[in-house]
Formats: sequence, structure tokens, C-alpha cells
Amino acid sequence: MFVTPTQAVKLSMHTGLMLAEAQMVIAMRLWGMAGLWNVTPEENSRMVQEKTEAMTQSAMAAGRAMLSGKGAAGVAMAALKPVRMRTRSNMKRLTQRGPGTPA
Repeated sequence: MFVTPTQAVKLSMHTGLMLAEAQMVIAMRLWGMAGLWNVTPEENSRMVQEKTEAMTQSAMAAGRAMLSGKGAAGVAMAALKPVRMRTRSNMKRLTQRGPGTPA
């Protein structure tokens, strides 16, 4: 199966958003380590644990998409979805905490 232009644009947009959100999360977590952003004491262990969970969910989603006969774009979108959900929720959560003294 070929990837349609619409699928390519959608995948590119979601990938770009995920990358931008990830960079913002990394910045806020680094600022938190430096004492410049409000983060909880559990933030460092959370960031390690969630990567394992997101990658496992991503691999499982990609596998399910392949087994159900989805094309390359469908498999890629399925794999991206769990990762994007994490980056979006982390960005929202950390943004709300704001700069200042760690909690």
C-alpha cells in the first residue's frame, strides 16, 4: 500500500508536534533539575519509567496495526499515538507548574 499525501501530511504534523512537545518537556525538566521550574521530587524517576511504558505501548500498537493489515502510514500513526499522548500530557502538566522553587 502506498502512503497518500493526506496520510503523509497528517503523520508529519503529528510527528512535528510530538518533537516540539518533547523539546519543551526536556527544557522544563532540565530547568526543574536546576531549581528554576516547579517539578515534583518524583519527576526524574517518572521520566525514566514513562519512556519504557510509552515504547512498549508504541510497539504493541504498531504490531496490532500490522496484524490488522494497516499500511505503512497506519502503522506509523499507531506507533506514534502513545508517544504523542505522553509528550502532550507532560507538556500540559509541566507548563501548569510554572517557574519557581521546586515543590
